[in-house]
Amino acid sequence: MLSNKEIVCPNNLLNVAHRKKTVKAAIVNAGKPLPMLSVQDAVNENLIEPVFIGDKKEILKCADDLKWDISKYEIIHEPNENKTAAIAAKLASEKKIRIIVKGHIHTDVLMKEVLKREYNLLGKTRLSHIWHMTLDKDDKPLIITDGALNVLPNLKTKMHILKNVINFSNRIGIEKPKIAILSATEEVLDSVPSSKDAEELTKLAKQEKLNADVFGPLAFDNSISRKSATIKGINNNVAGSADVLLVPSVETGNGLVKMLIYFCGACAAGVVVGGKVPVVITSRSDEATARLASMAAAVVTLD
Repeated sequence: MLSNKEIVCPNNLLNVAHRKKTVKAAIVNAGKPLPMLSVQDAVNENLIEPVFIGDKKEILKCADDLKWDISKYEIIHEPNENKTAAIAAKLASEKKIRIIVKGHIHTDVLMKEVLKREYNLLGKTRLSHIWHMTLDKDDKPLIITDGALNVLPNLKTKMHILKNVINFSNRIGIEKPKIAILSATEEVLDSVPSSKDAEELTKLAKQEKLNADVFGPLAFDNSISRKSATIKGINNNVAGSADVLLVPSVETGNGLVKMLIYFCGACAAGVVVGGKVPVVITSRSDEATARLASMAAAVVTLD
């Protein structure tokens, strides 16, 4: 059942990112083969100018193995993995870099530093994570949020997640995204709290006149399948044609994304938005292609 399909980076992200200027990016704990390969790809695409943070000896060895001359790029020597995140956060707070890229480091260690108030990296909305999912180079994306950061978001947090994903969708060319508020059912049931939240989010989106078609609750099938929506008698602009799935919990988002990767060969571009600098968050086992796409997604979020 596992897919053998080659993971490919989507053109829509690269094309939008190419319209931006090359930006400085801190690569946190960089001295491993996969992070270094993906950074090399991003440099070749003129997306970023890297600042490598980590064990200098390991970083240089990886670059040498790739036959990549990195002598013109800054390397900040820090052999202790858990101290590399603090260096990146400080560089971001001093506006010396514009993107933070996760290398071979645990997500919680990295985000713990980013969230510290001393660095002043938090924006007006709560941080949330976005997955931009595609199968082929010119595929229409399916965006899933939040599958990596907010574990069990309440209604207020879901509104932040909603506003963040609308902003991201606009930046990649979706002028009025169709957003399905996901639940296990398309009915509002007291026994299913996520369905109640979905109903309320739908109302709030209309009240605040957000630039999106927002509807919920919807189950996964009637969010993405017109046939399913028709059979169940669901008739609105979102059902069967969602651009975005706003999930009720991190487990739901994480599971959907990993299934698309491993069963379908999807490219998962992951980025944390809502703060003063985007943070590229990928699994340490992700392919270099997905890491490149994630850096392109981060560049897209910048003004």
